Amino acid sequence: MQWLAHGFHGEMQYMATHGTRRARPAELVPGTVSVITARMDYLPRSTESEWQAIEFDRLTRPGEAIVSVYARGRDYHKVLRNRLAKLAERIAQEVGPFGHRAFTDSAPVLEAELASRSGQGWRGKHTLILDRNAGSMFFLGEIYVDMELPPSEPVTAHCGSCSACIDICPTRAIVAPQRLDARRCISYLTIEHGGPIPVELRPLMGNRIYGCDDCQLICPWNKFAKKSELPDFDAREGLTGRTLAELFAWTEEDFLRRTEGSPIRRIGHERWLRNIAVALGNAARAGEAGALEALATRAGHSSELVREHVAWGLAQQAAG
Repeated sequence: MQWLAHGFHGEMQYMATHGTRRARPAELVPGTVSVITARMDYLPRSTESEWQAIEFDRLTRPGEAIVSVYARGRDYHKVLRNRLAKLAERIAQEVGPFGHRAFTDSAPVLEAELASRSGQGWRGKHTLILDRNAGSMFFLGEIYVDMELPPSEPVTAHCGSCSACIDICPTRAIVAPQRLDARRCISYLTIEHGGPIPVELRPLMGNRIYGCDDCQLICPWNKFAKKSELPDFDAREGLTGRTLAELFAWTEEDFLRRTEGSPIRRIGHERWLRNIAVALGNAARAGEAGALEALATRAGHSSELVREHVAWGLAQQAAG
């Protein structure tokens, strides 16, 4: 409630509209007595041991488009929700019919807090859940159940004096340990935010066009991050190692076809172009060949939002 009072949720009104139901499971699903928490690793199966260094290296190539690691494969909502449903079926086979409802980032559920209290890990200074043997590269899910289960104990925190995640954040969105101002977070700006991206934050976004992994890439615990065993989270062709100009040229039909079953589809083609226009502007300022030419192709786009960001991008040659 304090976080909401500070306005740190930005345009995410759904964070505020559900009142106490977010913190009181039985108000969301009447009859809930216990919550089963789960996590699912999502690093692609082909991930190399030096994956953090590899991802950081991508940020040094201004013409390359960077999509957050979690979003390069299939939409995790579908994958994890199906797994939770199967788990609930297995439980029913053992105990008989029981009341339950599964969630995956899909309802007013304080996922990270439930995961922390149940021992899935501790809240890192970046607010994400950290585990000593798995880092933070995993999704969270829950099953609300109407039967009383013995509680599992939380684990102790192991961040110590480390502040790497706070120090590396490009936009200084982590304003204090365990306190994130979403309005400054690149993940929020590129995914949740619907309007113009604040001008003062655009140069700090670099070539990140969907999400941001910096606070996780720098975390020492993520050297223990696990690869997924599922093909679902393998990177799709077209979302890794591609140039900004290539992705900026996608028509809406291309975008819908290439992002089918992907979490990226939810932002729509207009925001996709908005995000890439900012990245192309940053690339132009860095002297990247072809960035201005790519931007010029959308200068007359039908969307005012896209045109405004394209104009800003084109102006970055002078700014540089």
